[in-house]
Amino acid sequence: VQLQASGGGSVQTGGSLRLSCVASGITLETVSIAWFRQVPGKEREGVSCITRHGTTYYTASVKGRFTISRDYANNTVSLQMNSLKAEDSAVYYCAAGRSTSYSLSSRYRASPGNYDYWGQGTLVTVSS
Repeated sequence: VQLQASGGGSVQTGGSLRLSCVASGITLETVSIAWFRQVPGKEREGVSCITRHGTTYYTASVKGRFTISRDYANNTVSLQMNSLKAEDSAVYYCAAGRSTSYSLSSRYRASPGNYDYWGQGTLVTVSS
């Protein structure tokens, strides 16, 4: 199983980026996919999750600005990030999990230990 994350870059405040996570060795119907982000010295933070059933979740700080979606044909999950802020700057990771419990609580979804596979990070830098 491999997850390949891409799409990071440098943008100005208010700009947009679209991150992609291409999965191989698994199909999106069998896993939930989440995006996490991490800045140096801080814990990895759950940003968004789309369950195997297509239910989407967002952490409060990105609601209304980020959109997670799936493309079955390309086995890809994307994270469209609009109205970016400086505090969105981080390394973003995608993760896949086979658990059926992601709908239970935000704490469960946001816990990195509840995911089985991880992609490499992609750096997002937002500057004013």
